[in-house]
Amino acid sequence: MLDDEVVHVVEDDPPMRDALLLLLQSAGLRARGYVSAEDFLSKEGEKQRACVLVDVRLPGMDGLALQRHLFARGAEPAIVMITGHGDVALAVAALKSGAMDFVTKPFSPAELLESVRGALRRSADARQRAVAIADNEARFQTLTPRERSIFARLAEGQSSKLIAAELGISVRTVEHHRASIMEKLRVRTLSKLIRTAVERNP
Repeated sequence: MLDDEVVHVVEDDPPMRDALLLLLQSAGLRARGYVSAEDFLSKEGEKQRACVLVDVRLPGMDGLALQRHLFARGAEPAIVMITGHGDVALAVAALKSGAMDFVTKPFSPAELLESVRGALRRSADARQRAVAIADNEARFQTLTPRERSIFARLAEGQSSKLIAAELGISVRTVEHHRASIMEKLRVRTLSKLIRTAVERNP
């Protein structure tokens, strides 16, 4: 886990909450408990990179409402819902709304730990992708208008000769711009340049 990652356990049943905290901590995970969604929000737990392990049924704000609130705030933690057998439909709704996983009571310790760790991994991967996308976009913004025009044509698979003809410039000038584009975007091959364009505009 990263230093600022915490598994936040939002569970109104004290024995269940204590058991979950003990299980997570014994597995080497940092964990904190909350008696309700309101308790969690009042302590600003959502500001940390985290996994939120939350019972779908809570007094006051329930698990789904908490999830909607967090996503509306832009927190987007890795959410794992705890459900009873009669709440599977709610859990499916949670998944469709962005939850990473759900576990159904009664669950085994191994099942819950696997779900939490998987959610944390997927959340970390998503953050890394977001950072990479933001980094690529920042590099793209350094391109000149002419370089952007050539970049778009390269991404479409056009040859330097065709680009030169369309833009009314020499092939050598196109290749000069292409070298500048690749340097600014920090790519070494044309295939990587095209992949960068596809990732930017999937």
